[in-house]
Amino acid sequence: MKKRHLFLAAATALLAACEPAVKAPEAVLPIPEPKQVEWQKMETYAFVHFGLNTFNDREWGYGDTDPATFNPAKLDCEQWVQTFVAAGMKGVIFTAKHHDGFCLWPTQLTEYCIRNSPYKDGKGDVVGELAAACKKYGIKFAVYLSPWDRNHAEYATPAYVDYFHAQLHELMTNYGEVFEVWFDGANGGDGWYGGAKDSRTIDRKHYYNYLKIYEMLDELQPQAIIFSDGGPGCRWVGNERGFAGATNWSFLRAGEVFPGYSKHYILQYGHADGNQWVPAECDVSIRPGWFYHPEQDGHVKTVEQLTDLYYRSVGHNATLLLNFPVDRNGLVHPIDSANAVNFRKNIDKQLADNLLKKIVPTVSDERGGRFRAKAITDGKYDTYWAAHDSVLTATIEFSLPQATKVNRMMLQEYIPLGQRVKSFTVEYDKDGAWLPVKLNEETTTIGYKRLLRFETVETAKLRVSITDSRACPTINNIEAYYAGETADVAFSSRVEDLRSYPFTLMDVSEEEALKATDKDAATTCFMDGDRVVFDLGGEKTIRALHYLPDQGEPAQGLISHYEIAVGTDPAALTVVKEGEFSNIRNNPILQSVYFSPVIARYVSLRAVRMVEEGDKRMGFAALAVE
Repeated sequence: MKKRHLFLAAATALLAACEPAVKAPEAVLPIPEPKQVEWQKMETYAFVHFGLNTFNDREWGYGDTDPATFNPAKLDCEQWVQTFVAAGMKGVIFTAKHHDGFCLWPTQLTEYCIRNSPYKDGKGDVVGELAAACKKYGIKFAVYLSPWDRNHAEYATPAYVDYFHAQLHELMTNYGEVFEVWFDGANGGDGWYGGAKDSRTIDRKHYYNYLKIYEMLDELQPQAIIFSDGGPGCRWVGNERGFAGATNWSFLRAGEVFPGYSKHYILQYGHADGNQWVPAECDVSIRPGWFYHPEQDGHVKTVEQLTDLYYRSVGHNATLLLNFPVDRNGLVHPIDSANAVNFRKNIDKQLADNLLKKIVPTVSDERGGRFRAKAITDGKYDTYWAAHDSVLTATIEFSLPQATKVNRMMLQEYIPLGQRVKSFTVEYDKDGAWLPVKLNEETTTIGYKRLLRFETVETAKLRVSITDSRACPTINNIEAYYAGETADVAFSSRVEDLRSYPFTLMDVSEEEALKATDKDAATTCFMDGDRVVFDLGGEKTIRALHYLPDQGEPAQGLISHYEIAVGTDPAALTVVKEGEFSNIRNNPILQSVYFSPVIARYVSLRAVRMVEEGDKRMGFAALAVE
């Protein structure tokens, strides 16, 4: 019996050797570097925002906060990493320095660092502690280093650029291998700047000398992916809500997108005619803010909301970078931890049983050799089915052993040869007729991974039809699942939770004002001018104003800097609070401004500065006073 098996094996090998060699498809440019393919295979990884902002209830610190306020009592980087591992995250990116300029490693380049904090009597190094924890538990480590520095006196001068490069060199040489280096696009504006307390403007495209930075990284961390609006390793997706477009090309036109690039909506989809491989990364916080705020403990994204974001990030040919705002004890909050871990369990449950495993599909065209249809379901990443060079459309049909329920599908292109598919359809057989599955998004691009959710069907046959392609299709994986009847929903701001005194908006029509008070984030009250005045109808003790910006894509009428005034006479109001709505362009979440309780009937919100210079119209999806 053993000899017979050896004979059959030898015969099979001989037949394979005699089979004419079939040439692999030519790559269609642009194509990814091998490190970009490995990066995309990570799929989900963690972000951590932690620092002086955590202890001072800020999102963007000005750079004037005393380092003595940084003193986490129970900081435990291993607790962070254990959470990330349990949540299926493959790595973590840490905010080594945010816009306030405070460094969470004991740098000798500035006094504005952890050396001058009470943490571990000035001998702490959070960057080093996290890098060690990642190594211990087997996940990858990366760093975020803000180019903007609101503390540094020489920001916007050539001397600061040298300082910034030296900071990066320290991080790239002292903490081992990093998988990504994250450069924020927020650059220039108001700051403390060593006591100058002014506004600095820089040329975002050229000031930091990124070409020199790229050379440094190629030398010191050649495996690292470089993130910015335009890459070159991966790009920002153009929003901070955690999703990419259903149409998502991994390409950008070289030289057009750079850090601080303003046309963010383009980044959600990429350039179909791009000549540079720059895939999208979807960054989003598990809470409304990026840094920890105790009042947001009840606003952590649910398992269903996180699941929805997974399908619209990883499932839209991108990666998911999920932020954890570490709390003031120096720990991942238990609510955040539980929801992240249960989110991973939910995804694993939904995609547990591949109904197409080992089923060899019938295809309308086959290149032959190593590129036959069986490669689509063999479970191997580096095997793939390919059509002949001249074929740009094809059908792939699966026959299941018996009729079964289906409501998910996963498709993958073999991206080392380029992204090719421009459009496709998914159909199921019902009584001998092919019917399209019911989706709520277009079926255009595939790329590294496309995940589809559709109305449940019961069928014994499924068909994928590639209707247009840039070159012959190369598909390495198709899977189908029945995920049960789920409650995945898109995340929206929770305006329904707002508490407010009743009010009217002076000089605003009742119909228009209703759009700001109906607790519906989808309706927006737009008004001309730079000031809106609330009439509470009588004197009330007030302590806060809440403002949800327009939630459109892109959001319109955004206020950057504000002034709040109150009083009993609308013609003589007293300013009680002024400041900025940090990061509102990219993250137009609910803005809550608190001040010392005061008795007033009238409240004024004045737009000192708009996000878009010259904008004469303000947009309010919700307003509230309490």
